[in-house]
Amino acid sequence: MGRIFLRMTKVELFEFMSGCKLGVLGSVSPEGVPQSALVGIAVSEEFEIIFDTLDTTRKFRNLTANCRASFVIGWEGETTVQLEGEAFLPEGEELDRYKKIYFAAWLDGPARQSWPGMTYFVVRPLWIRYSDFDQRPPLIEERSFGD
Repeated sequence: MGRIFLRMTKVELFEFMSGCKLGVLGSVSPEGVPQSALVGIAVSEEFEIIFDTLDTTRKFRNLTANCRASFVIGWEGETTVQLEGEAFLPEGEELDRYKKIYFAAWLDGPARQSWPGMTYFVVRPLWIRYSDFDQRPPLIEERSFGD
C-alpha cells in the first residue's frame, strides 16, 4: 500500500484537494513530447481528478494515446499535491456519476456539455504526494495505490 498518511487523514487530504479549482495536467504526446495544460478540476472521494476538454485538444489526443497523466494542484503558499495516475473516459452510468461530481464543482459545466466534442476525463491516482513547506518542519506525505 505504500506509505500511509500518518499525520494527515484521508478526509483532510480530500478537503485540500477538493478545495482546489485548478490543476496543471501533464501528459505526453504520441511523439514523446511532454505537454502541460491548466484545467478546471473536481475531485472524487477516491482522489480521482475529473476534468472536461474538447476532443480536438492536445490533452485529448495525448491521453487517448497514452493514459499516463500527472497533476499538480494547490499553489497557495507552499502547499501542493502532486499526483500520478491513469486517465480514462468514463461511459454510461459511470460517466453520469463523474459528471455529477464535476458539475457540483463547476456550475457552468452543464452548459458546456452540449458543446461539440466535449469529453470528460478521470485520472485515477497511482501515487500522491502532499507537501506543506509552510510549516516547520515541513509535512511531506506519500501514498501509493494499487500495490
